[in-house]
Amino acid sequence: MLRVGIQAIAAERLQRYLPSVHVVPVPDAPADSIDIDLWVSPFSSKAAPGIFPHLRGVKIIQTLTAGVDSIVKWLPKEITLCDGRGVHDAAASEWVLAAILASLKQLPLYRDRQNAQVWIGQARESDFVDEHPAANGLYRILGEDLARKRVLIVGYGSIGAAIERRLAAFDMEITRVARTAKQQPEVHAIGDLHALLPTVDIVVLIVPLTDETRGLMGEHELRLMKPGTLLVNAARGPVVDTAALLAALQENRIRCAADVTDPEPLPSGHPLWSAPNFLLTPHVASSTPLFLERAFELVARQVAHLENGEALENVVGNAGY
Repeated sequence: MLRVGIQAIAAERLQRYLPSVHVVPVPDAPADSIDIDLWVSPFSSKAAPGIFPHLRGVKIIQTLTAGVDSIVKWLPKEITLCDGRGVHDAAASEWVLAAILASLKQLPLYRDRQNAQVWIGQARESDFVDEHPAANGLYRILGEDLARKRVLIVGYGSIGAAIERRLAAFDMEITRVARTAKQQPEVHAIGDLHALLPTVDIVVLIVPLTDETRGLMGEHELRLMKPGTLLVNAARGPVVDTAALLAALQENRIRCAADVTDPEPLPSGHPLWSAPNFLLTPHVASSTPLFLERAFELVARQVAHLENGEALENVVGNAGY
């Protein structure tokens, strides 16, 4: 019988999805060795290196995260690694949509005014909220339209495609970028990034963290953006150079909404906390009630593939994705 290991807190629930296998509870700090064939690693990858040496017989590791940068550093090459691609598509893409809406509709501003019990009927003094040319001076703009905004999605995997589907409903113009170019749908290669950055209103980052993407958005890239461009980081903190981002925000050159930072967690007193035009959530984009359900459905499919002698889903290559 196939043995599947998972954190003790989730073992009973996973067993309901896998009636034909033996689900083995794996403590966060094992005292003895544990025999399993497939290990569903903890969502917090920091615990994984300490647990792995206690596992015997492991042939496959299934992560519940889309990114596996912290695991590939120490994982033996003979172990098959599968990521959680697909599990996060809905939640992560909804977060991106929410971040764009909150930023363009000035929701943080209005929340601050609500807390202060101040009713405002005119736009704040801002580099990014100005009289609309079509208004002919008759009214002030208190928010921005999503329609006709040009969006650059950097990282066109399953989450990137899910983001596009949601943004398309708002009549936004989408440009796609991935590691390599494709024809159907049209996807630009990462080498086109510098040419594309000055042409868009919103840049969405959803790339894995690799040697190639670390520092992908540095001072030069941020300066290529038009004034007022919204940068949305739903990838990993180190994809963006923190010092360059902070300077761009403090100089009111761009806006940013992020679910990730570098360093992470962001320490108390860090200047990003109080940076202007910056919306931050603490790496919770995929933390929704349906997350575990989607994750366990993926594990159940992987087990079925093993039992039927089929190829596994989401196998991670040497590049780390």
